[in-house]
Amino acid sequence: MLESHDWVDREFGLTDLLPGPCLACGSRLGVRYPSGWLCAVCEWRVGEIPDGSIADGRVDVVYYLRYGDRIKIGTSANPRHRFASLPHDEVLAFERGGRLREQRRHAQFAEHRITGTEWFESNEALVAHVTELSEGVDDPWALFDRWVSRQIAQHG
Repeated sequence: MLESHDWVDREFGLTDLLPGPCLACGSRLGVRYPSGWLCAVCEWRVGEIPDGSIADGRVDVVYYLRYGDRIKIGTSANPRHRFASLPHDEVLAFERGGRLREQRRHAQFAEHRITGTEWFESNEALVAHVTELSEGVDDPWALFDRWVSRQIAQHG
């Protein structure tokens, strides 16, 4: 019986917590093989140091931030850096896309836009859109990190 268990572990790996966060995507979930660990999210070999181009996996996103009763719709490929300069109470959601998608969202909710800004008064349609984007997503940052890790895995 133990031989068959060992064979399955060698063939398919054993899913478990990584000894530390994945250096490529930050995930803590991994698959352990006799030859070592792979990240379960981006399949990066644990212990290998990502080079600069891989570590900077670019994913453009449209973001939704709440500050008081206002919602900002913006875009960034580096939202952690961008948000450091923005006042906000909460990261509501992300959706993949760049400037064109951001412009479409600005047009979609234009009647509630605060003149001269990318901030919008909270309204039923915008809140419904954000709710739809965040459905099934406990942490918007985990979703963003998954997109980045996929980008790294596909192009790394």
